[in-house]
Amino acid sequence: MIDSEVTMNIQKEKEKLRYLKEVEWPKAYREQDTILLDRILGDDFQMVTNDGEWSNKIKQLERIKETAMSHDSFRYEIKRLEILKNGTAIIAGTGHIINNGKESIYQSSNILILRNGIWKAVLSHVSGYKELE
Repeated sequence: MIDSEVTMNIQKEKEKLRYLKEVEWPKAYREQDTILLDRILGDDFQMVTNDGEWSNKIKQLERIKETAMSHDSFRYEIKRLEILKNGTAIIAGTGHIINNGKESIYQSSNILILRNGIWKAVLSHVSGYKELE
């Protein structure tokens, strides 16, 4: 039986996804935790950056290993969290970055697939990065 055929407790899975996106994913980047990020990203992960560049899991793991996050604080505001019947999840929202008292925001969307009981990110898209006045 594949994961998409398993009857899910949707509320429990949404809680897992919310924790993954709001806590674990930012923690991986903030603490340069390649082990945690490796667990979050599927091997087939791809990302379109704010600049329109394509990235993948290997590039993201290299990036966090080499470059520490320099912002003072970060939070992700989920605006859409949906789990489809086939074991696919959509998470979209706004990232809020505070650095030296100034806030910047960006929009992102993420597609995750439930594989062997673990949510794996397979696609991310970032756009609209801007500094707020």
